[in-house]
Amino acid sequence: MDISGLTIRQASDMLSSGACSAFALTTALLQRIADVDASIRAYASVDTAFALEQARAADDARAKGKSSPLLGVPIGVKDLLNVEGQPCTCSSKILKGYTAPYDATVIARLRDAGAVFVGRTNMDEFAMGSSTENSAYQVTRNPVDVDRVPGGSSGGSAAALAAGEAVATLGTDTGGSIRQPAAFCGCVGMKPTYGRVSRYGLTAFASSLDQIGPMTHTVEDAAILLQVMAGQDVMDSTSLSAAVPDYTQALQGDLRGMRLGLPKEYFVDGLDDEVRASILQAVETCRDLGAEIVDVSLPHTEYSIAVYYIIATAEASANLARFDGVRYGQRVTSGRDPVEMYGATREAGFGAEVKRRIILGTYVLSSGYYDAYYLRAQKVRRLILNDFEKAFASCDALLTPTTPTPAFRMGENTGDPLKMYLSDVFTATANLAGICALSVPSYETAAGLPVGLQILGPALGEEQILRVGHAFEQRRKVEA
Repeated sequence: MDISGLTIRQASDMLSSGACSAFALTTALLQRIADVDASIRAYASVDTAFALEQARAADDARAKGKSSPLLGVPIGVKDLLNVEGQPCTCSSKILKGYTAPYDATVIARLRDAGAVFVGRTNMDEFAMGSSTENSAYQVTRNPVDVDRVPGGSSGGSAAALAAGEAVATLGTDTGGSIRQPAAFCGCVGMKPTYGRVSRYGLTAFASSLDQIGPMTHTVEDAAILLQVMAGQDVMDSTSLSAAVPDYTQALQGDLRGMRLGLPKEYFVDGLDDEVRASILQAVETCRDLGAEIVDVSLPHTEYSIAVYYIIATAEASANLARFDGVRYGQRVTSGRDPVEMYGATREAGFGAEVKRRIILGTYVLSSGYYDAYYLRAQKVRRLILNDFEKAFASCDALLTPTTPTPAFRMGENTGDPLKMYLSDVFTATANLAGICALSVPSYETAAGLPVGLQILGPALGEEQILRVGHAFEQRRKVEA
């Protein structure tokens, strides 16, 4: 069975019609992983026995009359979401050997819907990175061009999709970690509104920025996954009480009656010429679909990377303090006292990028620097949100590039952290403002490299961005 590019909708239809069983589908996917993952390294681990057990249970449930779009559909899970009985290492040595004792809320909801969890996808350690080169265990490659990165930090999830090793995957997005790898690997990635999806069971990087979201082959699949994942959770005090609409109902027709904004600050020097051309072509496609295109301004965008890397590192330094060899994490039993033990444990357990961000975060929170850096960053964060609110007063959604360049080559940016951080220049603003965002494949470069079209929507505006993404996606299919 050829499962490359198989969507949730297609898999669900096959399972519902009896064209194949969940066991056969999962077996085929596991074989695909065995055939290709040695060169891609998208998965940190694969639990064959557990996956087949779930598939059999899905077939039994279907035989008893149960029905769900996800029943028996195999998916990959980023290795910082807790799945009971599976490892959750966050691609860090400090959590090697840790087994999750419970399900994250999104996992529990997907489990109830009958999804089959195949394995853990590789990532940058503790979600800190833009290339999946920061994993403590392996480097993931981009299936489109194995000499290039798949993006990060959800690079394993994106690569698994692009390599045909998953029907869908889960990622997390703190500053673009779903959308950037989706753009690099040519798939769909969505960051929901902050609080739309519960964070309970997610290993936190930056608690005010993190959000779990779907990574899929199509916009419809993203809507299907989001439908199951979204909703208030008593275990997460930041989750929103707003009712969850039927997201698939938004996937209809063209874009007539919609106003789409084009922020001038996202088309600046440093934007790759082919990326610029691809996005402007996508804008014209949206215009042809009936949308009114208007120019807008988000004047505080230029401060977003500085603000993001102050707030994110500050929250990371607080969140990762628990990994000390006593409360969590493997312990290095050396030193004369607990302080030396903490130091030895973290020195051995954390990678270079994680250490860099902890040091930066500790610095901006320290006495004498808190007001100058962290407090000021929070004030500018509010100004960035104000910019979006003003823009959305006159627009339904905004169109921008997802990334300033196509996927870069392996090792190209590892020696220059600032250059690596600039990969998030167009995505971090959505996390700072707490709004929703979607990346869909735009027109490719001359070399065949994927480019991502980013669609930004207001808080709880998922229906709008899904509508835009779906209409654009369907026109692209006709053009192809």
